[in-house]
Amino acid sequence: MNGSRNFIETIIDNDLQNGFDPSKLCFRFPPEPNGFLHIGHVKAIVLNFELAKKYKAKINLRFDDTNPENEDQKYIDAIKKDVNWLGYSWDEECYASDYFQQLYEWSIKLINEGKAYVDSQTSEQIAEQKGTPKEVGKNSPFRKRTVEENTKLFKQMKEGGVEPGQHVLRAKIDMSSPNMLMRDPVIYRVLNESHPRTKNDWVVFPMYDWTHGESDYIEQISHSLCTLEFKPHRELYDWFLDQIVDPKRIRPKQREFARLNLSHTITSKRKLLYLVENNIVDGWDDPRMPTISGLRRRGYTPESLKNFVRAAGVAKRENVIEMSLLEFCVREDLNKKCNRMMVVQNPIKITITNLEEEHEEALVVENNPEDSSAGTRQMVFTKTVFIEREDFSDNPPKKFFRLSPGNEVRLKGAYIIKANNVIYNKEGVVEEVECTYDPKSKSGSGSEESKRKVKGTLHWVSSTKNTQITIREYDRLFEHPAPGQFLSEELHKILNPNSMSVTFAVAELEMCKSEPGDSFQFQRKGYYIMDSSSNPKEMVFNKTVSLRDNWKKQKPQH
Repeated sequence: MNGSRNFIETIIDNDLQNGFDPSKLCFRFPPEPNGFLHIGHVKAIVLNFELAKKYKAKINLRFDDTNPENEDQKYIDAIKKDVNWLGYSWDEECYASDYFQQLYEWSIKLINEGKAYVDSQTSEQIAEQKGTPKEVGKNSPFRKRTVEENTKLFKQMKEGGVEPGQHVLRAKIDMSSPNMLMRDPVIYRVLNESHPRTKNDWVVFPMYDWTHGESDYIEQISHSLCTLEFKPHRELYDWFLDQIVDPKRIRPKQREFARLNLSHTITSKRKLLYLVENNIVDGWDDPRMPTISGLRRRGYTPESLKNFVRAAGVAKRENVIEMSLLEFCVREDLNKKCNRMMVVQNPIKITITNLEEEHEEALVVENNPEDSSAGTRQMVFTKTVFIEREDFSDNPPKKFFRLSPGNEVRLKGAYIIKANNVIYNKEGVVEEVECTYDPKSKSGSGSEESKRKVKGTLHWVSSTKNTQITIREYDRLFEHPAPGQFLSEELHKILNPNSMSVTFAVAELEMCKSEPGDSFQFQRKGYYIMDSSSNPKEMVFNKTVSLRDNWKKQKPQH
């Protein structure tokens, strides 16, 4: 992940030093296809795929598709697209549903060995008799069912002769265990739902804990890496493996790392789904969403996300990473790649009085000073141009180095101009500024005048040779710095009403050549990407990130 070894790599290296065959190393990324991947998943993706790359090991993409109530093919497709977009490919595409028959046969084995039983209590009764962390549980009244009765009932469950909730299959472990997960966990339930892949072939579906380790074992995963919330599950993971493992085969090892928690956002798929289903956002790929598809649409790059994960590191303890670090990584990457373009969002007209009305001059400007191979482009310089309204003041404060009466500035890539006269409208608002330009001060011409220094340089656009674009500006979706603390139905209370604003701007004609997905730096404004909804009649640009860190200026909301 970075220059020094993280603790996961140390575990693997120790295993190799103790005789583990390096050719048997195998990793997996196991998403549940019940939503789109988010920024938190990026850490797990990068960790597993980079480990596979480092150790030249196999890696599987395995879908934990054991809950047809919430799963959909569109989520499977989106997950594969996101992983590929991050720059990774997998050796095998696997599905937990591929193992349904084997999992069923192993559960029959548990029943035959007296290690599993069919429980006919309600879910509420089961939860109640499990006890509490301070109080031991009580045995189910159905725990002493015979092997024959359990086998018969479980087969009825499999064959569709049982209603959902009527029976479940539970592992018979220890109702007094201090680990609540070991108190006879449910391993199978009945669901009358069509599965995205197996359709209606199965009506009994295995629970995650039963499926996870056994799937790892089937695929011969050497190191099963999970986030910290699964640490209490490790004991159960190992107990299930104890029941079926062949000592001649690889036994998977579960190890846990801290999940990636990001300030001012949520990484719960359930809560993200709530935002989507209640039209609080415009879908999973809304640029305000922390989903990979939302970040991609906003203009974040694969490299910036991977650099962010590396900078955040792999830790054993939970922590919250500031949004400013993510934006720094995005800014650093885009600065090297993006051409600089001139766009004026709140224009004020500048008339250059010592130019002819029909004057049109092609000026050559560089695309990206950070990339010598980016080349140049042409801009049209005309008698009238637009600058940002904030770049002119008829009553300038001290140290105002932009345009003001009697003051000179340079139009970037063009000439030095001087403000001579201000024209106001009926409301007393500045409508136009009349200027003169120094024809010898052309940028890059090599003349002494072109090298003359002035304190202000402004971006500009011709008022007659331009194109109009739509800009979507984004702010944080939630006003509270820790929105994950709130229930789904409470999220509307902390929404930022100004999380998105739409404005129109004038841009240089070169922008007409843009295509959806193209990213630019708008001079002195920030980084923007052409949205997928754009068309020749309306070019829409989403703001990716500002040129500077704005998070330090924002006071936390409580």
